[in-house]
Amino acid sequence: MSISLPVSRQTEYLENESLVIQPVVMRADAGRGSFFRKVWMIAAKDLRIELRAKEVLGVMAAFSILAVIILGMAFDLRVPRSEMIAPGVLWGVLLFTGLLGLNRSFSAELDRHTLLALLLTPVDRSAIYLGKFVANFCFMALTALILLPVMLFIFDVNFFSPWILVTVLLGIFGYISVGTLFAALTASIRSRESMLPILLLPVLAPLFMAGLKMTELVVDARSLASFQNWLGMLVAFDLIFFTAAILVFDLIWEDV
Repeated sequence: MSISLPVSRQTEYLENESLVIQPVVMRADAGRGSFFRKVWMIAAKDLRIELRAKEVLGVMAAFSILAVIILGMAFDLRVPRSEMIAPGVLWGVLLFTGLLGLNRSFSAELDRHTLLALLLTPVDRSAIYLGKFVANFCFMALTALILLPVMLFIFDVNFFSPWILVTVLLGIFGYISVGTLFAALTASIRSRESMLPILLLPVLAPLFMAGLKMTELVVDARSLASFQNWLGMLVAFDLIFFTAAILVFDLIWEDV
């Protein structure tokens, strides 16, 4: 059963400063500019809420820093080759830190009873996916930006090489592409906190392996030719799963 709204008085449900859903009347726009504007409005809503509540980024940053410190204490870093374990620590911490943010992506809408209002907004479902994707990508990228200096301090390994930054951003892009889709898929499940990693981590195995291997080769100062296959694997993963997620996302909520 489809729900239609008057074209002349479309309504976007956004959260005001008191975190209460209120209707904001917008004029009906058409075209690509309107689509991307709605994507940005959905992303900006989540970013504004995070700036006020600091529920996601603060937890992700704290967890990642504590995880690196604990792993730094667990490994004997007096050996001269800390470069051997630092890439694995980086990607392992990013992998599990991202789950904290993804779990809150749609479950927070359920907790605030705003998910239905979001789904009933007169926009393509792909715009909702892209808005959530942009917000989650920002959270994850900021967490990585905080994490890299901590890795430098604990492991004495410089991860600020341009190729490592490219690798991390490509890895985050693919991670959030799949993660946002799976977060929506598990949002209505009671055990979503445990189901999300069970479903998501096997799919991310190729991405994790490519990012880890490429980071290891860059840290070892290898040439571009030595890791271009891993780079191609990262790019291919991102393109395939990002496109697939946009196409599939609408099917998750087709009964709403």
